Amino acid sequence: MSVALKLGYMLVLLGTGLVAKSTGVVDETRRDRLTFFAFYLALPALVFTSTYAQPIGEVITPSLMFGLWAVLFLMVGISFLVHRSIVGRDTRSVAIVQSYHSNFGFLGLPLVASTFGPTATAKASIILGVGSLTQVPLTIALLISINDADVSFREEAVEVVKTPVIPSLVAGLTFSYFGLGVPSVLASGLEAVAGLALPVALVCVGASLSARTDSFDLRTVGSVVGLKVFLMPFVALLVFSAMGSEWSTVQAGVTMLAAPTAVSTFIYTNELGGDPGLASMNVFVTTVVSVGTLLAVLGFLV
Repeated sequence: MSVALKLGYMLVLLGTGLVAKSTGVVDETRRDRLTFFAFYLALPALVFTSTYAQPIGEVITPSLMFGLWAVLFLMVGISFLVHRSIVGRDTRSVAIVQSYHSNFGFLGLPLVASTFGPTATAKASIILGVGSLTQVPLTIALLISINDADVSFREEAVEVVKTPVIPSLVAGLTFSYFGLGVPSVLASGLEAVAGLALPVALVCVGASLSARTDSFDLRTVGSVVGLKVFLMPFVALLVFSAMGSEWSTVQAGVTMLAAPTAVSTFIYTNELGGDPGLASMNVFVTTVVSVGTLLAVLGFLV
């Protein structure tokens, strides 16, 4: 499938989720069931199948790890500078975290898996695991500190470790390290489930999108979109290239970091004192715009 067809396929699936939500075909209960399948079954299956047969020394490299952290923290610093003049804490906190917090799981990893080879997919799984353990606690800490929320950081952050992709990644790397095999029947079943990660996740994202125009601020939303889906992949390309990374690392790293703002940031915003209307709009606009920017990214990386 060509890059243009793939992005068209993504747009159709996102649109399907939006239409299904607006017509009531996918209500909140059905959406939650689809999300459960994607988050607890399809994504863990994809993470495990992409890592267990790959040489661990070839997928966990210094340039992958340090490149990921460098891009994330560079974008945090840039986000603080760009959004420093926003007066309201609730607005400023949301703008900052949504300028770097990427949708690694529901868009990044499935897209890498459907576009690039097994090595890049394994590296994307590493980015999903390590990136989640980095960006989620960071987002929680920033929202709590900026909004002065009366919430325990420890209680919020510990939930990250419980996400199913973490044990799946650990299991895959363990199998890789010890050279353990998986029975062919089980492997085929896991691969079939993993193959559903992209379509189901995209429908879920589409069904979760909503734009609350009452909180629409063109300048703030525009700056978040500019940082997240335009600047961040460019910074990622510069950082991974400067480190002399293998091409599979560049493919995985840039694509994952080019993903739009994660839907989960809207949930954290509701819990930790941010502006939910702005958060909803940012997720919506970055996701829609990213269809075009990801087309450019994949066209360059393929």
